[in-house]
Amino acid sequence: MATKSTVTRIEPKRRAADLAYDRIEALISKLQIAPGSPVVESEIAELTQLGRTPVREALMRMTAIGLIVQQPRRGLSVSTIDVVDHLNLIETRRALERLIATSSARRASAEQRKGLVRCAEKMIKAGASGNIDQYMAADQELDHVNHAACGNHSAVKAVVPLVVQCRRFWYRYQAEGEISEGARFHLVLAEAIASGQEAQAADGASQLMDYLERFARRVINV
Repeated sequence: MATKSTVTRIEPKRRAADLAYDRIEALISKLQIAPGSPVVESEIAELTQLGRTPVREALMRMTAIGLIVQQPRRGLSVSTIDVVDHLNLIETRRALERLIATSSARRASAEQRKGLVRCAEKMIKAGASGNIDQYMAADQELDHVNHAACGNHSAVKAVVPLVVQCRRFWYRYQAEGEISEGARFHLVLAEAIASGQEAQAADGASQLMDYLERFARRVINV
């Protein structure tokens, strides 16, 4: 008698360049590579424990979005943080995040909806324990799921540089913010998208941007 085989779905492996991008972004966001500091490919490869080819590709992508800048005769360096212009950045990001949230609410798979809430719950847990690194890792994971779910590659391409700048800004000035507050607004967004209600998802995105704007204004007014 033939036995029934079980088919296990295997998630595709992420490209080495994508892994390099995430690891370099984390180093920059956490200020382990400080704003304005030089970027040396061999040193980055050692820090990320990845080959120079994926690191080079990741650095090229970061240069294209402005996170890393090419300076004549001085090579690559990490872009600086412009505190005042950050409010303009959030205003731009708001429109894109509302679009992405409504698209995700409409298009996300059941597993993606669950994944968004799981990521946000990780942020809640990290916020409760004050673990900033875990908070940021879960935030990055939530973005990956949301961007994949929305199906709008143009919007994602436009918002990613802004997300990275906001993440770095938050990490630099997080003493002015309250980690649990940020986690709550990410959960509001995740649950709104998971509900499938587009208007509710757009409102969740707006609430998150309102939080980031309040945070930025506290920094500017210090």
